[in-house]
Amino acid sequence: MPYIVGVRDQNQLFPASIEEYIGPDDPVRGYDAFVEQVDFAQLGIELDEHQVGPPEFDPRAMVKLLVYGYSYGIRSSRKLERATHHNVSFIWLMGGLKPDHKTVARFRRDNAAALRNVLRQCAQVCLKLGLIEGNTLFVDGTKIRANASMKHTWTADRCKKSIQEIDQRIDMILKECEVADQSEQGGTSLVKMRSALQDQKKLKAQIGGVLAELQETDRASLNTTDPESGRMRNGGQIETGYNLQAVVDERHGLIVHSDVLSQSNDGGLFAGQIQAAQETLAKVCEQACVDAGFSSGEDLKIMLDQGVDVVVPTVRHSDFRDHFTYDADADIYRCEQGHELKYIGDSKDHKTRIYQIRDPATCRSCPAFGTCTKAAQGRRVERPFAEAAREPMQRWPQRPSISQE
Repeated sequence: MPYIVGVRDQNQLFPASIEEYIGPDDPVRGYDAFVEQVDFAQLGIELDEHQVGPPEFDPRAMVKLLVYGYSYGIRSSRKLERATHHNVSFIWLMGGLKPDHKTVARFRRDNAAALRNVLRQCAQVCLKLGLIEGNTLFVDGTKIRANASMKHTWTADRCKKSIQEIDQRIDMILKECEVADQSEQGGTSLVKMRSALQDQKKLKAQIGGVLAELQETDRASLNTTDPESGRMRNGGQIETGYNLQAVVDERHGLIVHSDVLSQSNDGGLFAGQIQAAQETLAKVCEQACVDAGFSSGEDLKIMLDQGVDVVVPTVRHSDFRDHFTYDADADIYRCEQGHELKYIGDSKDHKTRIYQIRDPATCRSCPAFGTCTKAAQGRRVERPFAEAAREPMQRWPQRPSISQE
């Protein structure tokens, strides 16, 4: 059975055909051209004009409707339906087709996995058109607030404390029940107390389930309203939300990869985001740029090992980096007084190598003692395992200074 296909050149009782309502430079034509280039087989959407059964709307038109609507912030299926009736650009894009909101919602639900891959297809089409080069990629993240209250966010400590309080409340109710049982006038009160007892037991079971899930998933917190969200620090406040990551291409700032995570900080996300973008582009980029929040030594090493030139601002550590110099050949640190701190072992928890003065008396007799350190055993510094990968990042481009003359 063939698809129901819109005809834009069909004359109407209106003054002109649908085609004439949209100018040649209108952005909607770009969305139309993009979807026409998408490989629907790779997306996982079957195109078969000879399928058996009642005709359905052309999947290409449905994808155009969703992609164009999402690009302009229209996500509601009812609003998309309304746009096909009243918005000229939507009417042109759909060729006059007007699917109802249930049809739009069902198509989106049945093809959710395919729609997630549209961005990958978009990036590959842009590569062919020369809109994306894929040579220099920029990564950054932003916090998005979840539709969930912080009061529904549970940590292991809060669960344990609440269970203890509930146990105390249950013990108190049980004692009151015993007193009520012995009282001839306690009938009504006893019914209420037994109901309260059941409520407390149910609450304890629910909190116990949350605690078990926290332990199984090794998560720090869990929001019962939106389990996928996480605790985020946003503008000095703690709230439930998501960390949206985006990778953009240098040439026109087009997004080549995006991800939504529940991890609050950006540390440790750099390599994964760049690698996902490279998979989308089917090529290894030449340069990747991030801000200091992504400067995890392990991530930088992964990128450098792949031959990617990483540009990231250096994070200055005022505790010792300005006053101690590392000698890679001798594997020692030297302080400003010329004293040597030698390697004494590793800290597995901090993922660092530990350097310390050999003779504590050297530190105690130093004029900087009391300022540099007050420890009786002398000065100690820690060097991250991946510090060697971070040190070449000193060449972050600086703004030229403006002369005051």
